Amino acid sequence: MPFSPQGTVTTVQRLRLAPQTGAGLIVRRGQALKIIDPEGEQVSDLMSFALDDTRESLSSGRTIDYANTIYVTTGHVLYSNRSRPMWTIIEDDVGRHDFLLTPCSPETFSIIYKTTGHHPSCLENLIGGLRPFGIEADAIPTTFNVFMNVDVLPTGEIQILPPRSKAGDSIVLRAEMDLVVGVTACSAELSNNGRFKPIEVELLDATEAPSAA
Repeated sequence: MPFSPQGTVTTVQRLRLAPQTGAGLIVRRGQALKIIDPEGEQVSDLMSFALDDTRESLSSGRTIDYANTIYVTTGHVLYSNRSRPMWTIIEDDVGRHDFLLTPCSPETFSIIYKTTGHHPSCLENLIGGLRPFGIEADAIPTTFNVFMNVDVLPTGEIQILPPRSKAGDSIVLRAEMDLVVGVTACSAELSNNGRFKPIEVELLDATEAPSAA
């Protein structure tokens, strides 16, 4: 279902996130957020909060509950922790995203990757992008991991596979309320098939076509 089949679409804001970075922005109800993988096989963490009360946040649990699937795609609604619609997915080139795993953090790399020293992380990048809106680290739950490809095995174990996104693939989400949004170009090697790439973000506004006289 296209964003504005009879009207025109205007790009209000365009961001290009360098590898292993993030940003924050405001998305108004009725606007759409387009997340683009310009080079392929790159994940983007998406987090959102209600603009008028940031205690209301995107909920993976509510969304999975109401959709009855862990693989949300075109037509699915993403819900808040108060069971209100936050987003509707209106276009999706890939059809495989993850809503199970938390944003990678400094602890991710020390516990899972056994790294020493600092490693960029999505959690830190979300904190940086959302802090101007008064949102702190403890308020950031499980994110919508755009383009991330996770299989659940019969044993219950999870397997992180290379993203299915190809160069230029995108997902478009329509905002169902005024939102504060954080978005990243993911920093975890396993999520991105071992190579860090940029993510592009477009904020879109639709204008309805005039009615016939």
